[in-house]
Amino acid sequence: MANKKLLGLFQDPEQVAGAMTALHEKGFPPEDIDIYSGSPYPEGSFSEHEPETRLYMFPLIGALVGFALGLLWTAGTQISYPLVTGGKPLLSIPPMTIIMYENTMLGAIIFTVLGVLFESRLPRKSMGLYDTRITEGYIGIIVDCPSEQASAAETLLKKAGAEEIKKEEE
Repeated sequence: MANKKLLGLFQDPEQVAGAMTALHEKGFPPEDIDIYSGSPYPEGSFSEHEPETRLYMFPLIGALVGFALGLLWTAGTQISYPLVTGGKPLLSIPPMTIIMYENTMLGAIIFTVLGVLFESRLPRKSMGLYDTRITEGYIGIIVDCPSEQASAAETLLKKAGAEEIKKEEE
């Protein structure tokens, strides 16, 4: 079953709110509806779906990986090249903590950057459905729906006041 994406262009935010309400009432899942706007609107202005993010996990995993690599690096180096000085222990913890801390921070930073790229779905091979008028003040509603529901979504967007509707097959 192929999905079809529709982009409805609106000029008035009131119309966008009405279109969102109509789409929700007709059973279109909130996660299949996106809003594109060149202007900032307060969160929840159009009763849009707040996508779940797992971005907080990336720095945590990166920090753990960096810490483990730092521990392995410092302990492995001291064990591989043993240099006993004045009867002191082979593994010297205070100098190890500096390198482990730096590796922990480096791992967290690298994984955070990778997480932002992953959660943003970047890089994209194609731009997808878009209209340049969105940057000029229009508001776009993208509905990703099965092909058999596309005509119903198109009708709802037109009733709500969409000036133009663009279509894209997936």
